[in-house]
Amino acid sequence: MKNSEQKLQEIRHYLHQNPELSNEEYSTTRKLRGWLDEAGIHVLDLPLLRTGLVAQIGTGQAPILAIRADIDALPIQEETGLPYSSQVEGKMHACGHDLHTAVILGAAYNLKEREEELPGTVRIIFQPAEETGHGAKQIINSGGLKDVEAIFGLHNWPELAVGELGTRAGAITAGVDRFEITIKGTGAHAASPEKGTDSIVLASQIVLALQTISSRSVSALESVVVSVTRITGGNTWNVLPENVVLEGTVRTLNTSIQQEIPRRMDQILQGLAAAAGAEALLHWYPGPPATINDSRWSEFMSKVADEQGYRVLEIGPQMGGEDFSFYLQTIPGAFVMIGSGAAHALHHPKFAPDETLLLPAAEYFSNLTVQALKELNKSNLSMENVESDF
Repeated sequence: MKNSEQKLQEIRHYLHQNPELSNEEYSTTRKLRGWLDEAGIHVLDLPLLRTGLVAQIGTGQAPILAIRADIDALPIQEETGLPYSSQVEGKMHACGHDLHTAVILGAAYNLKEREEELPGTVRIIFQPAEETGHGAKQIINSGGLKDVEAIFGLHNWPELAVGELGTRAGAITAGVDRFEITIKGTGAHAASPEKGTDSIVLASQIVLALQTISSRSVSALESVVVSVTRITGGNTWNVLPENVVLEGTVRTLNTSIQQEIPRRMDQILQGLAAAAGAEALLHWYPGPPATINDSRWSEFMSKVADEQGYRVLEIGPQMGGEDFSFYLQTIPGAFVMIGSGAAHALHHPKFAPDETLLLPAAEYFSNLTVQALKELNKSNLSMENVESDF
């Protein structure tokens, strides 16, 4: 199937009009399967995947590499006013996963046309549930990455202009964890706080004390963000509530620090709760770790992008999360940000990226794939020669 800007825009518009949330991407998966079947691209039989899929192009032999797109949307009511706006109430592709899917599908079309010249095998991953932080694990557990030697991914980035591409060696996105704190005090009349244990005051002290984790428990050279994003407690103006619930997120770039944060947080909670005569319970929900780009492959991705005419930038790490990190824990590879020049940020109800990025990005990922397969063949041959010398 021949790529064109119009074709990729049509694909993206369909996906944008029909968004599905994490682990609900049944129609999206069926549509992708249909598009791949039309192009003669083989879809792997992976019974453990309820949504999402993995396709394969090439010889079926080593070396094998993978390129990945995420396919889920967000529970956001769209406000763009675009003619192809979401047709589903309260759901929107506000993160640009429809763009990513169209780009990687376009790359798959290009690779299918060049299949006879591919010196190996390409797995095309259309991953569900990135927004929940655990869709990558579903792909891994399905067996879709068996024998893969390198993996590449992308995210559109509104802060970069179309034609710009950003990446870096090392951490490019943060580890993401969620926490919930339940404070149990003793309710009382607001006029007689001494007859109870004020959970509102304790919650306020905890919010402030949690900020000392990044300022006093971690080196100033490390990046840590602790944000309390929800406080729920009480239902009227003159009663001190018995319980208050806090919820929030922690962002880190260092895995060892990520693992240490809940212990330090619980220390703070227990100390303050004991001083107040109340109880505080920490519920910790671990998410994906930081996305750590392999230096070899981030440099390789930059080189190919530069050759194609992208303005390549070395960007700083972003404190947003990305479950592509789970792939990079076991497979070398890299992740890039492709400029989408949007006026509004990701996850905004008016997020409207510039679609002219689609065709160049699809061509970039197909070229990247071909060159990376050649690089893997060269590396594997060198290793064989070294081993034969022994």
